[in-house]
Amino acid sequence: MTEEKTFRKTKPVAESTAATAGDTVNAAVDFAMLEPRDQLKSLLQAEMADKPFSELSSVLFDHRGASIVGHILLDTLEEAGYSVDDFDAVGALTAAAVPLVSAMIQAAASRGENLNGFVMDFVYPSIKGPSIAGKRVVLLDSWLSEKSYVQTSSLVTLRNGNELSLDFSVVKNEGAEVLAVASLIGGVDMADPSIKVVNPVDGSEAELPFVEVFKESELH
Repeated sequence: MTEEKTFRKTKPVAESTAATAGDTVNAAVDFAMLEPRDQLKSLLQAEMADKPFSELSSVLFDHRGASIVGHILLDTLEEAGYSVDDFDAVGALTAAAVPLVSAMIQAAASRGENLNGFVMDFVYPSIKGPSIAGKRVVLLDSWLSEKSYVQTSSLVTLRNGNELSLDFSVVKNEGAEVLAVASLIGGVDMADPSIKVVNPVDGSEAELPFVEVFKESELH
């Protein structure tokens, strides 16, 4: 007599496992009921919990965060007075901002708008991406605050510019006009925050509007 070959029978789910699965489903339903901005906020809060600083990769490469962050950035910029028609390209100040640039390009395309992106070349003072000569650009980072200055090698700080001033001068040298600096998380609790940059080539100063999607104080 040959042994009957069949798929293994599904074993009853243990009560504790069933409860965990139910909790997961309920959490997913609760998340889906949130507005997109609140969804992103909850992901950021979970990532930032008990951490002094994060590049937010676990949020920006999560399908839930990646699918909405570009639209939220575009909406926030528009609320600040910068419609997608007002700028031609968005540039990543750090490697952590690269997924944000990609998300914004795709979000703009889904709205029938053309938006280019570029990345600051971290080895040679230039950019990587389509030419920005004669273009209006917005510079972008994931978390731009004093914490980003202390915790990362980007040396981007809101206090006195540092490498941000160099980035500004590089973009200007490429023939582009910088309209504003934007960040998914910002560390300036001001009504109308701005960033002062000094062009290291000619010493000229500029005040750039700083657009924050979330303030640090909102997420802690």
